[in-house]
Amino acid sequence: MYDVAKNLHEVLRDLPDGVKLVAISKFHPNEYIEVAYNEGQRIFGESQEQELSRKVDTLPKDIEWHFIGHLQTNKVKYIAPYISMIEAVDSLKLLKEINKQAAKHNRVINVLLELHIAEEESKYGFSPDACRQLLEEGEWKNLRNVHIVGLMMMASNVDDQEQIRREMTIAADLFDELKAKYFADDADFKERSWGMSHDYKIAVECRSTMVRVGTTIFGPRIY
Repeated sequence: MYDVAKNLHEVLRDLPDGVKLVAISKFHPNEYIEVAYNEGQRIFGESQEQELSRKVDTLPKDIEWHFIGHLQTNKVKYIAPYISMIEAVDSLKLLKEINKQAAKHNRVINVLLELHIAEEESKYGFSPDACRQLLEEGEWKNLRNVHIVGLMMMASNVDDQEQIRREMTIAADLFDELKAKYFADDADFKERSWGMSHDYKIAVECRSTMVRVGTTIFGPRIY
């Protein structure tokens, strides 16, 4: 078995105070999650609704589940009863659907707005200008059951560390701008979710508060 406990502690040692670890457990078995849980890890990330629902049913109830992948609006209703955070909101339509489904369960769901800064077409998310426009138009303020608590992004999957650093810094600077303009009075708007297995150390330097690490902890995914 992959040495999940050892790997987890190695990642945690790299993270300064104030940076949370989202252990990306998608396509990994319950046994691996249980090892990390027994070592104190409580935040796990999944991207497939059906896999997630099976894990929610069979794993400890105090786990904080984050939905990290591209979320289709028709799947929101399945995760709305229990999800702690939806990390990749990439449209007003999705924001409204999360609000609608959360209201049915009398919940407020925390979300992050996903930025598309990387130069790869395969990534989802708002351009910085589209993100500014969404917040300026203000419709989100009427959504009582969804709470925007920060931004997330994925840097380009490249070896060029300067490019990764440049993209993450754009996101961090945009966070500061939006915080000052729209969320100055909201202490909960504080999360900057960037950094994955290959670039989380750079992310920490680029003001990330939340890194999403899977392979480094759990090993290659089991599809």
